[in-house]
Amino acid sequence: MPQISVSPLASPNEANHRLIRLAAQASVAVASLLILAKLAAWLITDSVSLLSALIDSMLDVGASLVNLIAIRHALTPADDEHRFGHGKAEALAGLGQAAFVAGSAAFLLVQAGERLLRPRPLDHPDIGIAVMVFSIAVTVALVVFQKYVMRRTSSVAISADSLHYETDILANAGVIVSLVLVSRFGWQAADPLVAIAIVAYIFWSAWGIGARALHILMDRELPDADRVKIAAVARSHPAVRGVHDLKTRSSGSHVFIQLHLELDGEMKLNDVHIVSEDVMKRIMAAYPNAEVIVHEDPEGVVEQRSVHG
Repeated sequence: MPQISVSPLASPNEANHRLIRLAAQASVAVASLLILAKLAAWLITDSVSLLSALIDSMLDVGASLVNLIAIRHALTPADDEHRFGHGKAEALAGLGQAAFVAGSAAFLLVQAGERLLRPRPLDHPDIGIAVMVFSIAVTVALVVFQKYVMRRTSSVAISADSLHYETDILANAGVIVSLVLVSRFGWQAADPLVAIAIVAYIFWSAWGIGARALHILMDRELPDADRVKIAAVARSHPAVRGVHDLKTRSSGSHVFIQLHLELDGEMKLNDVHIVSEDVMKRIMAAYPNAEVIVHEDPEGVVEQRSVHG
């Protein structure tokens, strides 16, 4: 029986693409602003925990620029050499971000260790606290916008970007705690200890970003809940007797779905085509960014390697 495919990549969702680009540009702008603010605060206070936040923001700019370039490439429509589109560029950007984040953590660990061994008082901690409060407010606004974009587009690159900005919020809060402990209670060890705690959290975040990007590059199946949903949508058509050999993967904000429909072997070819088209439309209604490929089999003729959602 013939295979039928419908590809939304030929007519991309421009509104979603604009949102993804805007989110990437916003992250670069925010990180650049925070670098200037944190640099000034670090020069005034000489706080190693504030230095950790500064280095993190500097790497944020690098990671976000990589993101921006990768997103522009990922949103390029499919061509003759890349029939499945360029969405995996987002996953490559995610791996790049993981490397940036891990590198920043290693540098900060060295700085925090040196300050722990040779503690010294901080200058003008109140200025540092004010700058970190400002940083948290700006970063929260960015993360809220990124979450909105993620819900609309399922962009992996924006998701990775949002994750490390979420860690920045906690890191900035930790810097405030350390500055308060040093300035109000004289506990100078709090500054490097908070920096070390931030380093541990940064390493954990880098692992999460890298693992998700690797899953996409390795064509990992969608979660079981999605597979069950896809199979249920396909079976919802009254002419479908069964579904097997369901295969799924994601690439950037796009999802690729392949499945076999079991139909009445006596159906006319034209009727088979109509049923398949309707099933694909139902699946794409549930997954707007999906490319769906359907193969039709007579009922009872099921390959040995059968996967039921």
